[in-house]
Amino acid sequence: LHKDQMDYYKKLFKYHTAGVREYWVVDPDRKMVTIYNFEKEVTAKDLKPHKITHYGISRTFQNIRLFKNMTVLDNVLIGFHNGLKYGVVSALFKLPSYYKSEKNTYDEAMELLSKFNLLDKKDELAKNLPYGDQRRLEIARALAAKPKLLLLDEPAAGMNPKETKELNFLIKWIRETFDLTIILIEHDMSLVMNICERIFVFDYGYLVASGVPEEI
Repeated sequence: LHKDQMDYYKKLFKYHTAGVREYWVVDPDRKMVTIYNFEKEVTAKDLKPHKITHYGISRTFQNIRLFKNMTVLDNVLIGFHNGLKYGVVSALFKLPSYYKSEKNTYDEAMELLSKFNLLDKKDELAKNLPYGDQRRLEIARALAAKPKLLLLDEPAAGMNPKETKELNFLIKWIRETFDLTIILIEHDMSLVMNICERIFVFDYGYLVASGVPEEI
């Protein structure tokens, strides 16, 4: 980032999610992202992926990144890893807390697959799913971490018009059902205009427009 872009980004990366005020500030000099969450400040150098998830942030990728040789169910179960209620000792000795947590996680994963209409495919390998189902599975896995902020990186990439229309309804349903904030990066403007409440337009890293869809 250039220094003259900072004011744009400081204004852009301010979000209010579920009553929690979060600020993301990109600093070009120190190359640091600072996240303020629950009135606690943490910096990027202190954050590993599992810690970022712990702070309530999940994401999907433009190019789908599933564990392709694992089943649909196992892919979703992995998303719950950060919230497991047992430690190494419980797992090694198969203590009651281990079985209880595993059962609860399994039940939640099955419920999530049911909501995404993937329950009948739970034992299939992820790589064998149609493209649209793989995208839904990736989103389901992200939601398994129970985020407050969901980042979707070009979710419509590679989709045909029918799949994009279904994605439109899916994203709206996710926001309402899971009560979270969604930040969407997308080039399909019909999708953006239909689902986004506020839009930021960038040209080579520079903010050129922002506002509600009618203003854009």
